[in-house]
Amino acid sequence: MPLRSVRAGLAVGALAAATLVGLPIQHVALKLGSPAARRIPVLFHRFALGAIGVRRRVVGVPGEARPLLIAANHASWLDIVVLGATAPVSFVAKSEIASWPLFGTFARLQRSIFVDRQRRGATGAVSREMSERLVAGDPIVLFAEGTSNDGVRLLPFRSALIGAARAAIVSGGGEEAFVQPVSIAYTHRNGLPLGRRGRQDVAWYGDLDILPHMWAILRGGAIDVTVSFGAPIRVDAATDRKAVARSAEAEVRRMTAAALRGEV
Repeated sequence: MPLRSVRAGLAVGALAAATLVGLPIQHVALKLGSPAARRIPVLFHRFALGAIGVRRRVVGVPGEARPLLIAANHASWLDIVVLGATAPVSFVAKSEIASWPLFGTFARLQRSIFVDRQRRGATGAVSREMSERLVAGDPIVLFAEGTSNDGVRLLPFRSALIGAARAAIVSGGGEEAFVQPVSIAYTHRNGLPLGRRGRQDVAWYGDLDILPHMWAILRGGAIDVTVSFGAPIRVDAATDRKAVARSAEAEVRRMTAAALRGEV
């Protein structure tokens, strides 16, 4: 058996063991309302990055002001592990993930918010749930492109759910909320710069099956990723959500390009 397959098999075993230990602990922590429920996923994701072979570099810091909505680009399922290892956050996920074996359980235990983009009126309900969680102090990650890209081209940011930050102001009785642009850039594999083809190999998009893609990632060797936090954008009740989406998208494009050029 090739050495790469042996390494991938060992990684699967390590992840399975961590899952068997971590899932029931996180379940109990959520049931008890323990603050540990926010930290346990961070520890799990950090372990997972080590097992997979992803080396993470963080530029900047998550914003401390609340309510805080994080608007990030999205190329791969790895993005969830990378961001989950960086800070205690929850995600906005497509509704079909909730029914996936194991992955749906992971998403629920990280208190993900599920959105059905095919159902008319779903965006409004999700925006209300997001605003409630934001007011409660939970940083929420929104992959603002609305889907995953191919690792090469950043898609336009959608503004509909960014309006949740503005809704949080109204429902919470505050004067401001914040939207923080975050870039995830996969820069190297096995120490060599990733070109367009390499970034597409890391990306999980379109109709790609997740399990074969995960196995290919595990066999492919070490991956370097740069996570860049931009300056939070202040939002008030009069803010144009489309303008915020454009500003966040422009900053994520800038940070991604800088990371790929090795300028940060």
